Amino acid sequence: MTTLRIIAFGYFFALLGAAALNYVPGITDSEGLAFGIFELDIFDDALHLVSALWALGAALTSHRASKIFLLLFGALYLADGAMGLAFGSGYLDMGIFTNGVLDLPFGFKILANLPHIGLGGFALFAGLFLDRR
Repeated sequence: MTTLRIIAFGYFFALLGAAALNYVPGITDSEGLAFGIFELDIFDDALHLVSALWALGAALTSHRASKIFLLLFGALYLADGAMGLAFGSGYLDMGIFTNGVLDLPFGFKILANLPHIGLGGFALFAGLFLDRR
């Protein structure tokens, strides 16, 4: 078991947890906001679930598949987080197309996009620099 395969397994669990956020009592408030910050809809849940299954498939397959997952996933999620930070909407959940550019407080945009920036950034870092067998 290589480091990248272990990291891909970690992403499976993290993304599965993200997909489950709407279904755990106490995580969402009365307005449906997770942690009182952002709303997750069925498209977000599907995106997180598909990403989790992609991570699991890569981790179970090989070191190379895990590296490819980490690089592609990292680039996609990091870019989505950066876009959300800049425009208030990302592209992975089609928000930029359905909501357009949103004028939101910068602090809110940081909190709402930090998960994608952090997950994407670390995945990209791991795929590029932690490639030891």
